[in-house]
Amino acid sequence: AQDYSAMLGSVSVITNCLDDDNDFCNDMTGEEKKERVMRSSGYLSHMKALEDWGDEDMSTVDTAIAAAEAYEA
Repeated sequence: AQDYSAMLGSVSVITNCLDDDNDFCNDMTGEEKKERVMRSSGYLSHMKALEDWGDEDMSTVDTAIAAAEAYEA
């Protein structure tokens, strides 16, 4: 449960960083935002592959990973 909660934190980082209406990360350059988003996406991908998550809902994790991969700085 603790690992899943940490993953949802990374989902928030990606979502908030990519939202231009959110002040989170707005003090960063496009390249810095891209690095932050990809670092969080890499963490999510690693954690998702690490173990069997049973009945935890991974749809928000998958959506965040896809958004990060589609992001153009």
